[in-house]
Amino acid sequence: MYTNDFEYYCAESTDEAIELLTNHDGAELIAGSHGLLPRMRTGEEEPPVLVDINALDELSLIERADGELSIGALATHAEISASEMIREDAPALSDAASEVGDVQVRNGGTIGGNLAHGDARTDHPAAVLALGGSLSVHGPDGERLINADDLFEGHFETAISDHEIVTELRIPIDENTTSTYLKRRNPVSGYPLVGVAVWLQTDSDSIENARIAATGSLSHPTRLHSVEDELNDTTIDEETVATAADRAAESFDETDFRSDMRASPAYCSHLLSVYTERALRTVLD
Repeated sequence: MYTNDFEYYCAESTDEAIELLTNHDGAELIAGSHGLLPRMRTGEEEPPVLVDINALDELSLIERADGELSIGALATHAEISASEMIREDAPALSDAASEVGDVQVRNGGTIGGNLAHGDARTDHPAAVLALGGSLSVHGPDGERLINADDLFEGHFETAISDHEIVTELRIPIDENTTSTYLKRRNPVSGYPLVGVAVWLQTDSDSIENARIAATGSLSHPTRLHSVEDELNDTTIDEETVATAADRAAESFDETDFRSDMRASPAYCSHLLSVYTERALRTVLD
């Protein structure tokens, strides 16, 4: 299908982008556009105005600052996957970026757009939740930080308002930690049927702190608190890992899983436990 008719603007600064969003009801930002344009072609979204922010080069930086990784909203999935800095400090995010779509999507799609779009089927949200990340967003009232735990509210629903623009993703850098992201790929779309990110802080043979998050089949990306509770302040052994993974789906019922003709809620629940265990073993190995 063809998209609806729309006006097009190319912003030359963050302030100009915010002004354009504020002055045009229903306006949407575009950068990589791998989330928005397909939905425009199917008629699921019909924004009257598109605001292009690709000219904002300052939003493409990846750097360490004040004990955090700062990743600009326009950093592409390919750049995140290839970054040695991210691989060292936040491997789960690098893993997730390498799993996104195909080569064309990874080279065009951006981290800010991916998170702001709120698609519950994508890879990055689980990694950002597990890593304890936050988004810096700018709007008419200035800057604010949105913790990843408060970001995802539903399928294509986030805490970012219509007139705000994501400028960077912040990931805290912690000592004695490691992380990973694994997924079961939908053979048709490439989206995760289930994706699980694990972040662990360890001390010798014990787990001091754990953050586990899932994406794909659930109604929105979410932390697996029951698994975390089982892991925190425990000794690392086979029984601990197996018991924790078995609890992955205990907080969800059938209605918490999105409808998918290729995967029933029961199957997705099973996959959630399987991939939680696999991700835990990958990190601990």
